[in-house]
Amino acid sequence: MTRMTDNLWLSRYALLTAAATLVLICFGGLVTSHGAGMAVPDWPTTFGYNLFFFPIPKWVGGVFYEHTHRLVASGVGLLTTILAVWLWLKESRRWLRWAGVIAFLAVVLQGVLGGLRVVLFKDEIGIFHAALGQLFFVLTCAIALFTSRWWFNAPALKSALPDSGRFRPLFLFTTLLVFAQLILGATMRHQHAGLAIPDFPGAYGRIWPGLDADSIARYNQQRLDVNAVNPITAFQVVLQMAHRIMAVALLLLVAYSAWLARRRLGQQHPLSKVAAAWLGLVAVQIILGAATIWTGKSADLATAHVAFGALTLMTGTMLSIIAFRCLVPAAKQERIKEPTPAIGDHERVQTEARTAFSAQSGRQSLNYAEEAVRAPGGRFIQSGAGIDLNFSG
Repeated sequence: MTRMTDNLWLSRYALLTAAATLVLICFGGLVTSHGAGMAVPDWPTTFGYNLFFFPIPKWVGGVFYEHTHRLVASGVGLLTTILAVWLWLKESRRWLRWAGVIAFLAVVLQGVLGGLRVVLFKDEIGIFHAALGQLFFVLTCAIALFTSRWWFNAPALKSALPDSGRFRPLFLFTTLLVFAQLILGATMRHQHAGLAIPDFPGAYGRIWPGLDADSIARYNQQRLDVNAVNPITAFQVVLQMAHRIMAVALLLLVAYSAWLARRRLGQQHPLSKVAAAWLGLVAVQIILGAATIWTGKSADLATAHVAFGALTLMTGTMLSIIAFRCLVPAAKQERIKEPTPAIGDHERVQTEARTAFSAQSGRQSLNYAEEAVRAPGGRFIQSGAGIDLNFSG
């Protein structure tokens, strides 16, 4: 089979699939932000119509967002199916062929979860649907990376530098924290209670809001008087505070990662560049989150917040993959260096080996001579060339 370095079109197609998945995530964010998840009450049909023949004049209000989301999801499913088949037929790396199969199964499961969310009317399914959508986006981006020419030809990926800064566990841990933060955000969006905390950076004018029954009752009265939104619970308040605290922790971790990569690897190393971009994404993400609160949960800003969250998770995953490719643990690097002599010392090693062998042979000859002298009838015959042994009897 032909290696992927020779198949530029497949690499581009994988990148197209990843980009289409990001568009799908944006439409999913619009559906949730506009509260249009149940605008179309049936599935897999749309008000009894075949999905692809639903009349355009009926695409109004929340139906527009939900129906468009279904159409884009169908397109991503088709793109993923073609990608999986293409990888299976042309890719020589077995594990990457199976990654295409996993992507196909994931997009099918994602479609089923979206349908069950409508049929069963369960918010919990919506949370799993959102989480799987993020993981699917990461998988398509990883396939695009593995099939790119850069993955094979970048000089930085061919060097095995010691991981003196412990970048691999740092990037991986921070990326997992980003995924946990996205799950928190999805849980908040599917509570359908608007903003549990309507101000920022404070929380009802305090550093930590009150959670007792009287405080929650007072918050709900304020929300009813101002915005006429659904009541909240203490759990929803705690959920938003956890989301804010996690955002600060992520900002500090990503900033530290970017600083450490620049200091240890230099600003021109791919890991340093991507880590700097990662920091920029997190900063924009926090600004979008704050703007979402200040605007009373503007649908467009909330959707942009979801999209940048997906990009943040993807960037952290790519950083982790690249770090595991071009960095090795410092202890392992030392073990690799110890037993291998330098190529320039090859002749010296051979000379020392010959000298040792000659010395050993000389000692063995002297031992034989001493044994012969002690033997009965043995005598020396000395000539100019040396000493010979002659035996009689």
